[in-house]
Amino acid sequence: MKITNEMKLTLLSRSVNESMARTAVAAFAAQLDPTLDELGDLKTAVSEAVTNCIVHAYPNGLGRVLITSKIYDNEVIEVIVRDTGCGIPDIERARQTLFTTGGPERSGMGFTIMDSFMDTLRVRSVVGKGTTVTMRKRLNVRYRSAQR
Repeated sequence: MKITNEMKLTLLSRSVNESMARTAVAAFAAQLDPTLDELGDLKTAVSEAVTNCIVHAYPNGLGRVLITSKIYDNEVIEVIVRDTGCGIPDIERARQTLFTTGGPERSGMGFTIMDSFMDTLRVRSVVGKGTTVTMRKRLNVRYRSAQR
């Protein structure tokens, strides 16, 4: 696969920045002319990944959330959401439906939602160094831009 376009965005782990992240990735993906359902799935997955950074990665303060989005020549969009926070000690447990370390107000559905809306989901984490979530989705391109 060859990268045809790429975007990088860095935000502070403030809850107000979650909507900025999902909107920026959606605007970037728009060049592939996705369906509204595809766009909604992508935005929801990005929201969940960024919210995880905000809620779990930096429990005692602010940190950076780094988002990289790439479009490949086979109409696959990849979104990488990375933090340099506390890390996840047990990824398998964290990926279980309804598991959360965020308290009773959290549903524990973040990874489950990301997994259901994207074609692939990879989670890598090192305790004390941070977490990287890589998501990919093939879009059903309806129109090919002449600019590509």
